[in-house]
Amino acid sequence: MNKLENSIHDNANGLDYTLVNDHYLPNLTAAAPAEQHPIGRWGRLHKKYLQEHHPIRYNQLLLSDELSSYLAKLDKQAEEQLVLTVRQMQKAEDVTEDLKAADQLEWVLRMNSIRNRAEEIIKSELIFV
Repeated sequence: MNKLENSIHDNANGLDYTLVNDHYLPNLTAAAPAEQHPIGRWGRLHKKYLQEHHPIRYNQLLLSDELSSYLAKLDKQAEEQLVLTVRQMQKAEDVTEDLKAADQLEWVLRMNSIRNRAEEIIKSELIFV
């Protein structure tokens, strides 16, 4: 009986194989992990929404290794939109530094209202779609 070699190389597919018991198994290595992108509040909210309401889209992004970059991009876009919307609403409602100096409590109440409304806009236009 011929003795089997401990390792072989297959030119057809370019893989190396190692003898384990009586079978040749391919020498496979895990691919380097994709670049990790930080995902903030908005990205996490959208990820949860995708998992619950659009599982096919979620799996497509996950399997194509685009989920992390997609969520990071959406998170950045949502945060920029939030800042812009708050600024525009502040200006429209005349919530200024003068009001803050004159009546801090009123300024805080109005700013909280503006921020809450701006967040609802972001959720309805970017996150839950």
